[in-house]
Amino acid sequence: MSENKPPAIDSMLIAIPPEQIVLIKSIVESYDNIATLRTEDPTRHHLRIYFSADSRDEVEAMMTSLAAQFEIERLA
Repeated sequence: MSENKPPAIDSMLIAIPPEQIVLIKSIVESYDNIATLRTEDPTRHHLRIYFSADSRDEVEAMMTSLAAQFEIERLA
């Protein structure tokens, strides 16, 4: 009997300038649904990116690409 386990979910916490939030959110969620972005602390402009643990390499590559164009601070 095989056990169906739900996929492991991972996340990373980032901070970005408030004027870039909408654009970053649109870009992240357009990457073939590999990640979802949620506001964790609106007063500090901290956002958490949730993704499948299996997609970590893709998400890391996406964040590296975005960090070259936007002011993204990786917090965790």
